[in-house]
Amino acid sequence: MRRLHVTAVSTSPAGSAKRLLLFTILALAPLVSVLAACNANSQESFHLWASGAPGFEHLRNEPEQAKDWWVKNIHNPSITAFLPDPSVATGASILVIPGGGHRELVFNAEGTDTAKILNPIGVAVFVLKYRLARAENSPYSLPLHAKQDAKRALRYIRSRAQQWGLDSNRVGVMGFSAGGEVASFIAYEGDEGQVNATDRVERYSNKPDFQILIYPGPLGIPTTIPNNAPPAFLVAAIDDPCCSQSAITLLQAYKTANLSAEAHIYAKGGHAFNLGQRATDRSVRQWTDRLVDWLIDSGIAVKPQ
Repeated sequence: MRRLHVTAVSTSPAGSAKRLLLFTILALAPLVSVLAACNANSQESFHLWASGAPGFEHLRNEPEQAKDWWVKNIHNPSITAFLPDPSVATGASILVIPGGGHRELVFNAEGTDTAKILNPIGVAVFVLKYRLARAENSPYSLPLHAKQDAKRALRYIRSRAQQWGLDSNRVGVMGFSAGGEVASFIAYEGDEGQVNATDRVERYSNKPDFQILIYPGPLGIPTTIPNNAPPAFLVAAIDDPCCSQSAITLLQAYKTANLSAEAHIYAKGGHAFNLGQRATDRSVRQWTDRLVDWLIDSGIAVKPQ
């Protein structure tokens, strides 16, 4: 039998004060929880170069343009940091590179929204704003400047790894569409840093430890890969006329090289299904679950013992 518990409440002034205090605490509890969650995912942006991108310092104060789903007119490359709650942080981090055809950036749906998936499993997220070579009247070229920004971003993350509680050996890259091309530009080359560089950031490695490519574009996708290529996680839909072949080609390259790769090629989904929220098929809506599985199974999103 379920028991009914009755609590006596005093009607004295002291009792009323206690009831008011209790009511206030209970009323504020949800707000405190929300503020704590916001703090856990607090964001701050950092320009990759103190004086602006090399050779384009005169453009560093040009204002960005943003509306609805896109951001463009980027002349001072930056990363926006989303750090997990310290209680779940694993030390892993991912540089997220949004797509947008090198004309704009799908900054939320293919950028900041990834923190909602990755922060809860203890992975830090850094969303890259890179220079856009196909924007109208752009002074930039592919792959040169996007590659330069992505490499610098990896160096920058590692330069502050201790401050942010990150493991410098678990810094990956995640690219959507055109951002997948940028990820490919840097996945198979790079250096461990210049030890004596006067710019402290340049002393750190610009090589990703793993890569995640979501319906990547064809630029930069190799047919053969070096034997030190980073482990890969690939996602695309077979009915994507633009970019399904990129994922298939790269998977075959990994197979030939006998290196670690996992691919999910869905029957339907087209292009730019983002994190799956707008997809009609259950499998595509849940593709990020497969990413979480891979990050954990690979030992990337796992706290060191």
